[in-house]
Amino acid sequence: MTITGSDTTNSAIGNSAKVARQYGPYVQADWGFANHWYPACFSEEVEVNGVVGVTIGGHDIAVTRSADGSVNAIADRCLHRGVKLSAKPMCFADKTVTCWYHGYTYSAETGNLDTIVGSPDDKLIGTVAVRTYPAEEVAGMIFVFVGEEDYPTPPLDTDLPMLVTDKETPHFRDPHIVTKGLRRKLYGNWRLAAENGLDPGHLLVHWDNKIVVALDRAMPLGMKALKDDATESIDIENGPKGVMNRYDLPENYAPVFENPMVDIKARGGTMYEPFRVSCWLPATLMVENWPIPGVTQYEFYVPIDDHHHMYFEVIADRATTDEERKEFEFKYEHFYKPLGLLDFNNNDVFAREATEEHYQRFDGWNNEVLSDMDYSVVAWRKQAATHGRGFFQSPYLDED
Repeated sequence: MTITGSDTTNSAIGNSAKVARQYGPYVQADWGFANHWYPACFSEEVEVNGVVGVTIGGHDIAVTRSADGSVNAIADRCLHRGVKLSAKPMCFADKTVTCWYHGYTYSAETGNLDTIVGSPDDKLIGTVAVRTYPAEEVAGMIFVFVGEEDYPTPPLDTDLPMLVTDKETPHFRDPHIVTKGLRRKLYGNWRLAAENGLDPGHLLVHWDNKIVVALDRAMPLGMKALKDDATESIDIENGPKGVMNRYDLPENYAPVFENPMVDIKARGGTMYEPFRVSCWLPATLMVENWPIPGVTQYEFYVPIDDHHHMYFEVIADRATTDEERKEFEFKYEHFYKPLGLLDFNNNDVFAREATEEHYQRFDGWNNEVLSDMDYSVVAWRKQAATHGRGFFQSPYLDED
């Protein structure tokens, strides 16, 4: 495992063409990084013989569950006339998906055309297939590997956040992990979402959130880096790649609680509980000890196309008994979800959507003026540019 400090110094970093060139491939990833594992949906969304359709990096994918509980993912486009299989789910036989329009029936495991409902002797049967995608279910979520069809599939763990032992952070491979969350389609490029989550300077958008008052927890206006390597770049061999803001180390960061120039002070009480924020390829945020100590919030920013993404908001904790699981679910429904995932995170959603206009209409990647507080954003861009496994391409035909 390699852990290094960011080589980004606090000196007008965003205005340097030399620095920008170091993350050039990141700017090309409008549709997202291909050949990575992405969450497609929550486990509870896919019933036995049910079909859930999602789009990841321009790939339309149908996720289905068989009677034995296993999950599979195939292309969500019928070969016949191109309609989406998920538009009207039909699974007449186990481990198959039938197109609702003309009855083309595909194997959920191989994608092969097994039969045609109204033409069972058709010569086409057994000669064609839709594409399949590797799928894996873990911790209440279904992940799909999306990219080039012949790309070797790496283990899912290479695209999950690292296992953190010093803080006993709930990890997706923890047998006692419990998760609940939301999935919603949002306007805005996936990169703007990921950068918003990691950005230490964006805390102002949460200045008046209800959860800050409810917890009486001091929410800084920003986090000031005290040294150039405050953001750690993490490269685990055959494992996760990402960057981590160690807000929990007082020698790395100092919280900013007021600015007399504009007469503003942080809300919340005097108690400041340090948290830690990290971002992992392909686009996963991990916020430890948030919204309360011992709990972790994960966010996944899954590219749909160049101007939309799926936003997964996941609260993770540990539970070893039914009573603990019920307590977690109660807290989720009455605290984590309304005050955290909705009220608090909706400020982030507003910010991303407001940012999208500049990057879409005015070439924002080449017309942004970054400052000292953007050091970790630049570190993330470099890490992603270095370790991204390829780019999704627009599936639309060239109209020219």
